[in-house]
Amino acid sequence: MIRFIILIIIVIAVLSYFNFDLKTFFESDIVRNNFGFIWNWTTYVWDNYLKGPVDYLWNNVFIDLIWNSFIENLNRFKAGQGPDFNTPQLPK
Repeated sequence: MIRFIILIIIVIAVLSYFNFDLKTFFESDIVRNNFGFIWNWTTYVWDNYLKGPVDYLWNNVFIDLIWNSFIENLNRFKAGQGPDFNTPQLPK
């Protein structure tokens, strides 16, 4: 994270050295239209193609199979028991 912040500061310093005005660049109608197009396209792809599979993977695979088993085993360790190696049941 610190590297990323330092990199951004260096990039802004280099652009300033070459008299590049970021405010004018981002206020340009062409740049605004391009970012608007990319944002609209990204939200369209997310809503129509990616949201369903990502929601399924997050809720039914990660939360149900991995996270809940992890929490159950942590509670077993806390109670002084060993881990439970039973295979979790797939959600119906």
